[in-house]
Amino acid sequence: MMLFVLAVALWAALFALNLWLARPGAPSWAGVAVPILFGVALLVLWEATVRGFNVPRILLPAPSSIVATIFSSLPILFADFMQTVVKGALTGYLMGCSAALGVAILVDQVSFLRRGLLPIGNFVAALPIIGLAPILVMWFGFDWQSKAAVVVVMVFFPMLVNTVEGLMDTDKMQRDLIRTYGSSYWQGLIKLRFPAALPFIFNGLKIASTLALIGAIVAEFFGSPIMGMGFRISTAVGQLNLELVWSEILVAALVGTGSYGLLSLVEKRLTFWHPSQRGSS
Repeated sequence: MMLFVLAVALWAALFALNLWLARPGAPSWAGVAVPILFGVALLVLWEATVRGFNVPRILLPAPSSIVATIFSSLPILFADFMQTVVKGALTGYLMGCSAALGVAILVDQVSFLRRGLLPIGNFVAALPIIGLAPILVMWFGFDWQSKAAVVVVMVFFPMLVNTVEGLMDTDKMQRDLIRTYGSSYWQGLIKLRFPAALPFIFNGLKIASTLALIGAIVAEFFGSPIMGMGFRISTAVGQLNLELVWSEILVAALVGTGSYGLLSLVEKRLTFWHPSQRGSS
């Protein structure tokens, strides 16, 4: 109980420090320190609650136990990462986003496709992945190809809709002006409309980056070789190995956060001219 009291006192001190750093007029480095300290405070409270109240590990393991499991299971976690993230999620993400960009340019040129394909895209995007995943697994097999197919379905239409909206973002006066200089469709697309669509495109890429990982993990619940994050989570739950389950969840969260942050950095470098980026700098 003494350990629980000390942990709660430490949590209270960290929380007070966080409030002080979040005050108006705080230094610029406080913007990074605040979320870090907030996360540390939550972990301290989590550890104290589990240890102080003797919570069974099959309900909620302590953070220290999860960290120990991560270090003792690095080969397993790395193999699951390669299977789910690199082979399934990344492959499907690149294929789906590339196809969406190409189809968006075609939709931009053919108004019939804009009126006919986009409503279908909204319909498909609303379909539950829990229902599509087993069908695609049966079509493409139990290896990473079926997971990539699920990811393609999940990322294609959000990317398509965002790209089409971005290509339509320029107003008629801008398009008329560039045509008066004798530019072709492709010159206007590359020099005017595609740069103007970059904020929309990056919005689609960031949404798709989180959907890709979710889709690959969910698809592995319906059939997978003896590796992969979804496979490991389902089997570890059956074995009551909750530390390994949380380890896989942590890896997935870090991958998703890292990919989203990387895309945000690239977006900031390429769309520095956009008002949203100028306002955030």
